[in-house]
Amino acid sequence: MSTVKAAMRATIWHNPACGTSRNVLAMLHEAGIEPEVIEYLRDPPTRERLTAMIREAGLTVRDALREKGTPYAELGLADPALTDDQLIDAMLAHPILINRPFVATHKGTRLCRPAERLREIL
Repeated sequence: MSTVKAAMRATIWHNPACGTSRNVLAMLHEAGIEPEVIEYLRDPPTRERLTAMIREAGLTVRDALREKGTPYAELGLADPALTDDQLIDAMLAHPILINRPFVATHKGTRLCRPAERLREIL
């Protein structure tokens, strides 16, 4: 079984400054998986990839939006009148607004917050 896991492909949209993101990366390594690591603050996803990640994880755009430690309040993103497209625009302009870590494997995509959600796609 470890051979299968070692061959498993995974991608993590990672923020090395985030404890949860570091924990999920460590969990991947412990499972014998060497994931593709995308530091999304340096290399943000495209609109298409971001919307696909959110959809594949079964989330709403608001579910994928991070408030803490971001310009969420300053940008007025709590306004319920804002559309998903407007929220995506804000996330693309300020990638720190993208909640983390997203992980994708052949079993699906999850926002691994809490970190234990990773087990659903291993």
